Amino acid sequence: MSNKLLVFLAGLLLLSALGSYVYYRRAVASVPVDAWALVPDDAVLVLASRDHPTLVRHLKETQLWDNLAALPYFQQVQENGRLLDSLTNSRNNLLRFLGRKTVLASVHITGPGSFDVLYQVPLNTVREFRQVRAAAEALGRHPRFQVNSRTYHGHVLTDVRERGTGNGVTYFNYRNHLILSSGAGLVEKVIARLEHTGQPSVAADFRNTDFLQLRDVDATLLINYRQLPPFLDLFFRPELRPSAQVLTGLGRNGLLELQLAGNKVLLNGFTNPETSRDALHQRLLREPAQRLGMAEVLSLRTAILLHLGVARPTALRTTRTLPAPDTATATALDSVARQLTDEAALCYLAAPSARQAPARLVLVRCANPAQVALALGQLRRARGTSPAFERVGSYQIHSLGLPEVPARLLGPLFAGFTGAGAVAQAGNYVAFADDATALRGWLQDVAAGHVWARSPTQVAFLEETQPLARFSIFLDTQNSWNVLLRSLREERRAGLLRNETLFKRFPQLAFQLVPAAPEEGAAGQYFTQLLLRRPAATVTQTGSLTQERGGLRFLRRLISPPTLVSVANARTPGVLVQDSARVLHYLTPESVVAWSDTLSGPLVGPIRRLALGGAPGFVLATPGKLYFYDAQGKPAPHFPLNLPDSVQATSLTVAPGAGTQPARLLVGGGGGNFFLFDTNGNALPGWQPKRLDFAPAAPPHYLTVGGSDVIVVLLENGYIFAFDRSGGTYPGFPISVGGRLHTAAFVEPGPTLRRTRLTVVTQRGERVQFNLSGNILSRGRLSTWSQGATFRIIPDQLQRGWVVARQEANGLLTVFDAAGRRLLERRFLTSDEKPVQFFDYGPGRRIVALTDLGPQQVFLYDAKGEQLTGQPFPSTAAAVELTYDVAASAWQLYHVQGRQLRRTAVK
Repeated sequence: MSNKLLVFLAGLLLLSALGSYVYYRRAVASVPVDAWALVPDDAVLVLASRDHPTLVRHLKETQLWDNLAALPYFQQVQENGRLLDSLTNSRNNLLRFLGRKTVLASVHITGPGSFDVLYQVPLNTVREFRQVRAAAEALGRHPRFQVNSRTYHGHVLTDVRERGTGNGVTYFNYRNHLILSSGAGLVEKVIARLEHTGQPSVAADFRNTDFLQLRDVDATLLINYRQLPPFLDLFFRPELRPSAQVLTGLGRNGLLELQLAGNKVLLNGFTNPETSRDALHQRLLREPAQRLGMAEVLSLRTAILLHLGVARPTALRTTRTLPAPDTATATALDSVARQLTDEAALCYLAAPSARQAPARLVLVRCANPAQVALALGQLRRARGTSPAFERVGSYQIHSLGLPEVPARLLGPLFAGFTGAGAVAQAGNYVAFADDATALRGWLQDVAAGHVWARSPTQVAFLEETQPLARFSIFLDTQNSWNVLLRSLREERRAGLLRNETLFKRFPQLAFQLVPAAPEEGAAGQYFTQLLLRRPAATVTQTGSLTQERGGLRFLRRLISPPTLVSVANARTPGVLVQDSARVLHYLTPESVVAWSDTLSGPLVGPIRRLALGGAPGFVLATPGKLYFYDAQGKPAPHFPLNLPDSVQATSLTVAPGAGTQPARLLVGGGGGNFFLFDTNGNALPGWQPKRLDFAPAAPPHYLTVGGSDVIVVLLENGYIFAFDRSGGTYPGFPISVGGRLHTAAFVEPGPTLRRTRLTVVTQRGERVQFNLSGNILSRGRLSTWSQGATFRIIPDQLQRGWVVARQEANGLLTVFDAAGRRLLERRFLTSDEKPVQFFDYGPGRRIVALTDLGPQQVFLYDAKGEQLTGQPFPSTAAAVELTYDVAASAWQLYHVQGRQLRRTAVK
């Protein structure tokens, strides 16, 4: 072969390769993978998530994270994640790898009594593809695992299995889209879908809906209602299958957005109605939805309530409805049925144990209670039943002598009442049960007023549900525990018992379907809501919290300034605030109360951040106790710490722990007395109390210098002391600054005592700087002074810089910078002390906040002394908080106005 021909063939080959690459990039790789199209159509549930760091944060805020972490499945995931981290020399690699990818997890039935999960994770970069390959190679070298590859229909599948148990995953990469599952059959189903293109996606009915684009949506959930009955069969006894099939006849599939917010988990979305001929939806089509009005007769012992709000409950009847045994009975049943209206419900009451069947009854609203009583009397006479009755309070229980009365009146959904039948009336409602026992307990609760309508917790719960719903399920996880244990298959009970804490995390659950208006056409979807709620302290102790324009309104007045809490992966901080009922509330960045707790008194001083046992949290003081809460609002062991009866705390200073040593808490007890404790509750010697002759000018400074504790106490008479942890005085102290003090010091930390500097301003307007060796380093006049003027050093929010506030008796307030230049001057009508705050977020972003407690206003000034907006802002607390939003180029002002916590944008 000639060289020219060889060069020509090589060029042709190179050109073909380049063309194939360009075609792949332009025609194949440029088309994104539709993850929903890869989900096998037998999926029961499909969960899609995107922002995983925020999702994890919200799980922690709702206190679900600890419960999920205790589940065996998640423990195994965490163990495998830690193993991969150790093999790949990384940390939190799994969470960082998921990041903000759109990940799909679909649940499938894989066999009799079993189900599995299929995951889809996009690989966005070559680096991520290499990470997956490196992890597989690392597992292959580990003696605990075995890694094999095989070809299935042209795709390379990788099996990672644990030796001995066979547990593991199977995965393959489809166009940089990682598909994996512990069940190889699910992965093979995906490949089968790839071979038959054009099949409708499981989300085809919602192709124009993407809830993940909305703000505050943590995930989306697709529900295949047609697959729910066989899926529930995996957990519950077979006799419950008919009821599940009837109830799922309202919809065929639904898509919900998931929001985790404080004390609740909320899923909102839409459900497509079921189109099969005999479905429950077809029987209730065009039946107007009705309100739940039976709260006045629902016992607080209600475990499960299946509620149908329809104008004509008899529309639930089908051709399979049991016929009456004779004509007289049929006539009487028809007379009763004609009086039933608006709503019907199947109610299960709490059972004392799982061995005992729960009492259940059917509640139906009647248009005319007197006419229903006559029709029921006619039915009893037709059945030859004795006119005798049992009285419970002012109510009567009658025997009917006819089984399955609810099913004959309302259809097969209310079947299973095979007893002789009993009936009672309470107001506008009639109740049917198997016998008098179930009705007796229910009537006793109604007569005693133990009903939903009189329970603040239940009323608050109902206020968060949909008022007009065609179908609702209400579940009380506390009351339904034994009911569910009895309903589960024997092999599933142990799993529920292990997960009891997770199941009871949200005691209140509501699932509702609200019909559209009109119901016909493509827009005729059910609005769907699934609400899991935990009654918050704001409901049980201080009333409900309401969202208003510009802020959140509490039932009681707020008495503490807002304390901002930085939250990872959140644009805005969380907030801690206390109300007049002494309840401390934590609000998430989404302005939802995540937790609340009642304290023994009002807060003393600011709330401090402190890591205890490696977990970040908050330490705070009331006059008689010290509290510590972690990020989820759980108190730390040994807390609260009870102060001696003779001690009324006036300040709290916190020093972090060093190594294995617990953190120290220095409490000012008033009158120059100080007490020192550690977070294990030990009182440190030399501080029980440490008594000083004069009152302190400000709370002490607790410093750690070169591994040694230094407690600096500034007294009003101008003397400054520096103590060690045992209460001894450091050499060179006390020192006198030559004038009275009314301020704390500004601290410039250093590696040694000599290089650690503190600055104070005396009441004569002199700035004095000294170190912890007891040497005065500099002294100079900052400003003129007059009789009655007070000087205070005001550090910024990060303790990096400071300003000085001088206030005179005539109401004149002047603010100077650290160099003595006057920043601003303002005269107030009132002469009381004006709290001053300094916020520094960089050059051009410095704000001085002046609070006038008389008219309850706060004034904001920039570094040039110009007032922002030209108007004050309302503030009923002694302090405010400010952050700077770089994206919006605006300040965010957090301030309290009576019962309202407000966040105001200021430009």
